[in-house]
Amino acid sequence: MSEESAIDNAVKRLAQALDALDAAVERRREADRNEEALISQVHALGLDRTKLANSLDGETARAKKLEETNRDIAQRLDSAIASIQSVLDSNE
Repeated sequence: MSEESAIDNAVKRLAQALDALDAAVERRREADRNEEALISQVHALGLDRTKLANSLDGETARAKKLEETNRDIAQRLDSAIASIQSVLDSNE
């Protein structure tokens, strides 16, 4: 093998290695972009979860207040019914 063909072979191998390195760098960049997109999505999901948790807490408090109001109204109705029944019974 002549010195010139050995150099040509070495240059070809170097070019192939550089091409492989470029491809690996591009794959890594793509992986980094995908990772950044996933991080962004996880962050957005975290924000959504926080908003939903706050909303749920508010609705839970509202439901408890409505239950208390409902019980109060039921007691008042029972009292009113008892009073009306008492008046009706005394007029008979």
